[in-house]
Amino acid sequence: MREGSLDSPVRHPIDWNDPDFYDMDKIQAEMDRVFDICHGCRRCFNLCDSFPVLFDLIDESATGELDAVDKADYKKVVDACTLCDMCFMVSCPYVPPHEFDLDFPHLMLRHRAAEQKAGRDDFATSQLTRTDRNGRLAALAPGLANWASDLGNGMTRGLLETVAKVDRQAALPKYHGKTLERRAKASPPARDAAAPAAGRKVALYATCFANYNNPSIGEATLAVLARNGVEVEVVYPQCCGMPQFEQGKLEEVAGAARTVAKALLPYVDQGYDIVALVPSCALMMKFEWPLLLPEDADIKRLAQATFDVTEYVVDIAAKQGLAEGLRPLEGGVALHISCHSRAQNMGNKAREMLKLIPDTPLKQLPRCSGHGGSWGVHKDHFETALKIGKPVARDVYKADHRYVSSECPLAGMHILQGVERIAAEQPEGERKAVPTQSYHPIELLAMAYGFGAQGGAVEATAGGPVPEHSEARQP
Repeated sequence: MREGSLDSPVRHPIDWNDPDFYDMDKIQAEMDRVFDICHGCRRCFNLCDSFPVLFDLIDESATGELDAVDKADYKKVVDACTLCDMCFMVSCPYVPPHEFDLDFPHLMLRHRAAEQKAGRDDFATSQLTRTDRNGRLAALAPGLANWASDLGNGMTRGLLETVAKVDRQAALPKYHGKTLERRAKASPPARDAAAPAAGRKVALYATCFANYNNPSIGEATLAVLARNGVEVEVVYPQCCGMPQFEQGKLEEVAGAARTVAKALLPYVDQGYDIVALVPSCALMMKFEWPLLLPEDADIKRLAQATFDVTEYVVDIAAKQGLAEGLRPLEGGVALHISCHSRAQNMGNKAREMLKLIPDTPLKQLPRCSGHGGSWGVHKDHFETALKIGKPVARDVYKADHRYVSSECPLAGMHILQGVERIAAEQPEGERKAVPTQSYHPIELLAMAYGFGAQGGAVEATAGGPVPEHSEARQP
């Protein structure tokens, strides 16, 4: 046996159809094995809160070893995991093909799936993460929904904290009455048929977040791709199931995978590439779905045709070259690399893409934002999430760049809250002005081309006033 491994990580299929997968005694035995190895290594001490929780349980036990830890406390470790995958993809030296065969995130997933199977569902989280239902309902009265979720609304935010367990201090995304799907059909941008990438075709998977909460990400993508000659269709059959995956609702996620694949594969058959706008969704489509449904040839075929949006633009730049016209973004960009972008094992595509913008200083922020999807807004985790993300927020504050960007829109919002707190800690006379808006990298590329947050021409995105972000506008 050798210590550690330099081999590429290999993941086993998620055997969720096997009854043993849900056997809590067998799960606990595997947790005993894995936790003891983690205790002896501790390389992941500075990742998510699962590892500090685990190590504190061990260190504070009677013997200082795992055998003295109350097995009931294992759930605290499970609940702290955000399924960011950084331990598996970046830190752990014992992932397969190493003989220790550790997959910490998928073990946490298995425990949650067993809890779901046993009927132990968190009702508040379950309802909060019904993104399609919530998006459709909020679209009927977006002004009312956004008023109720506003941080300044003490009455409704207190109620939301009590009923939905959403911390009253956590910033929440806005809703829009006109979805990205509808906007794309109503006013598609003119395509430059003479551009270098003319001939490419894309089915743009809108994702629940871009469709309901931040359509400007999709509109910026449409503008950039049209400028480069790419023919685009916006498609949104339903959410990818990542919120349910985090809860262990694997049968529901498998159903979502089949539904989305059925809608997108006809485009693949016609020569379209599939592009996802949010990295968590791209990760599900490219990696998690094939592990859930390893025998499904359609899921595998879709995974092979799917790109993250920044990955796709970089592919155009490498193979055909981008259309001319990019102008500097004055003031520079502080770029956060999201965990689910890194977990796709595709390289730092957001950084590569923004490097294509001339004369624009770029500060890379590789640490975790701490958000972790719905985990980071939960009242039991919000302060911990800000603590985990503080190094990133501190780097943003020190960089003092004009633009803050993250491929994960929720991470971007969370980082801004951390920056606000850091600014508030400074002596009043030395306090810097802080950014109040985060952008997806594709939005910044669109601005560098001269398009605003909703794809319309703006007069001076390269050094002039920052265009108003569509998230702040009522439709």
